[in-house]
Amino acid sequence: MKLKVKKLNKDATLPTHGHPGDAGMDFYTVQDVTFPPGKQAKVHTGVAVEIPEGYAGLIWDKSSISFNFGLKVMGGVIDASYRGEIIMNLLNVTEKEVKLEKGHKIAQMLIQKFEHCDILEVDELSETVRGAGREGSTGRK
Repeated sequence: MKLKVKKLNKDATLPTHGHPGDAGMDFYTVQDVTFPPGKQAKVHTGVAVEIPEGYAGLIWDKSSISFNFGLKVMGGVIDASYRGEIIMNLLNVTEKEVKLEKGHKIAQMLIQKFEHCDILEVDELSETVRGAGREGSTGRK
């Protein structure tokens, strides 16, 4: 699969794969960004993508960003019809200010095929062993 990427900012870095066979593409910040403790910030990448129809771009944390800086991706489904800038929303879950410089890797995107569902309202759903059980439904803590 080929992914078309358009630079919207001359200083933008195109997404990259860190290693051959990596599932996620790394995206980079096009600006310096500061995250106050416990606050979120929008991080501009300066690029737009053309995701093929029948696929979605799923935004995920970079382990280095979460482990080393305490930043967590908030939200992250990019639909195939979207052609605007990829802007990441990250939350600083630490109690100290975090600064990232322009060009730093901030998050990764996985391109995933999906099935589009027709929504059908029904009066009953089929029975399962689990039923409506949620947390702890296996009896294990």
